[in-house]
Amino acid sequence: MRDPGGLYDLSLDATTVPAGLHLVAGLTGFSDAGGAVSQVSEYLLDNLEMREIAAFDTDALLDYRARRPIMTFVQDHLTDYKPAKLSLYLAKDELGQPFLLLTGFEPDFQWERFSQAIIQLVQRYQVRDTTWVHAIPMPTPHTRPIGVTVSGNRTDLIDAMSVWKPSTQLPSNALHLVEYRLAELGHPTAGFVLLIPHYLSDTEFPMAAVTALESISAATGLIFPTEKLREENRDFIAKVDDQVENNPELQRLVGTLEARHDSYMEENPLPSPLVDESGELPSAESIAAELEKFLANRRDDDR
Repeated sequence: MRDPGGLYDLSLDATTVPAGLHLVAGLTGFSDAGGAVSQVSEYLLDNLEMREIAAFDTDALLDYRARRPIMTFVQDHLTDYKPAKLSLYLAKDELGQPFLLLTGFEPDFQWERFSQAIIQLVQRYQVRDTTWVHAIPMPTPHTRPIGVTVSGNRTDLIDAMSVWKPSTQLPSNALHLVEYRLAELGHPTAGFVLLIPHYLSDTEFPMAAVTALESISAATGLIFPTEKLREENRDFIAKVDDQVENNPELQRLVGTLEARHDSYMEENPLPSPLVDESGELPSAESIAAELEKFLANRRDDDR
């Protein structure tokens, strides 16, 4: 079924989508430092149960000359073509909690129409709130936790998690406009900007994906499997540390970034939402107790 604006097709079973779900979004395109969004999208599509409920019109939204699709050529003929996709999925997290996932390429064209299409879907499915992620390079060290800047109208998340609150003009992402239009309507929305070490921005930094998933979890209560990503990150960091150890210039760079980072954090202390008042990580038992409490509250809300 075609939407009235003509930008997406709905699957026939779309009417079975329950109301009141979280919407999670991440689009690849202009800025994806550390491969944060691309890793998250690939990881969720590969590891979670989901089905497509809306497919956007690629020909209407994508500039093929700027982002050419990949085709496979074998000796004398073409064997495969993988067009870019932008889709809305009904997914389930590790605990079986349903949510909506918007993932794929960032539109090159028709941002206003695209924003109105997202608003239409948000209203159609009575979405509870919208959370999106992207990542930018920053002069920060890989030896410190990845920081985030939080935008939107969810002041609870901004106060608890936003380590950098600049006032500036910036080249925007299509989801910036979606966030802006949703906020105008009073819809709860939060955008997480991951601050990735600039010297790792052109690599696939597994911790960037982990931080993105942790940010989404903090905003929604959804639970995602991250063990594989964390294992990949240990191997990745070991290789980076080995390069730094054998390069005095890199050692000086990282040391300078560490000093600046630590000085900034001392002047702008911000407790992590994952630690208690004493600054300690909670035990597995307390995490389980909080999770049971959360699920019990969700059941009460559903009733």
